[in-house]
Amino acid sequence: MSDQLTLTAETRERGGKGASRDLRRNGRVPAVVYGGKEEPLMIHVEEKLLIKQLMTGHFMNSVVMIEVDGKSIRTLPKDVAFHPVKDRPIHADFLRIAKDAKVHVAVPVQFVNEEKSPGLKRGGVLNIVRHELELVCDAASIPDDISIDVTGFDVGDSIHISHVALPKGSESAITDRDFTIATIVAPSALKSSDGDTTKDDGEAAAEA
Repeated sequence: MSDQLTLTAETRERGGKGASRDLRRNGRVPAVVYGGKEEPLMIHVEEKLLIKQLMTGHFMNSVVMIEVDGKSIRTLPKDVAFHPVKDRPIHADFLRIAKDAKVHVAVPVQFVNEEKSPGLKRGGVLNIVRHELELVCDAASIPDDISIDVTGFDVGDSIHISHVALPKGSESAITDRDFTIATIVAPSALKSSDGDTTKDDGEAAAEA
C-alpha cells in the first residue's frame, strides 16, 4: 500500500501568470485543491519537497495530506505540469477526498515468476500491452503496484485481467471486457522452427 504523504502549503492571494512566475522564482510551485463540494483553494508548495515526493515513484497513487492554515486536507494528486525545457514542476492539482472514499487510479504492473513460465523459458518474449491498470480502490489502501504471476503461461498465451488477483478493496475500472494485459510471443527463430501462429502485437493491442 502506498504511504501517506504530507505537503506543507501556504495559501496564495493572487492568481494569474505574473503571480505564478513570482512564486516559481522563489522556489515555490502554485497549486490548487478542488472537489469535495467546496470552493477551489489556491495554494503554493515548496518545489524541492514536491520533487522529492515525485521521485518516490508512487506520488500520483498516494494520499497526500495538504497542511495549510492549521488544517489538514486529504487529497489525491490529479495532475502535475512540468516546464517543457527545464522539466521542473510548474503547477499541481489535488482532489479533495474523504477518508472512506473510492478513488480511480492508474497502478503499475509487475510480472513475477518468469522462470516458471514455459513460454519464457523456451525463449519467448513477454509483450506488455498495459503497463498500468486502471483501478477503483479504497482511498486508504491504494496499492503501490499489482503483481501478475506468469507461472504456467506458454508461447501464444494471453494474460487477461481475469487472471489477476486484485488486492482487497480494489477492482478494475474497466468492467465491460476481459482485456489483455500481456502476451507471450515467440521470437522469430522459435516461430520458424515450431510454425507457431501467435498473435502479433497489433492484434494484442486491438484486443486490449
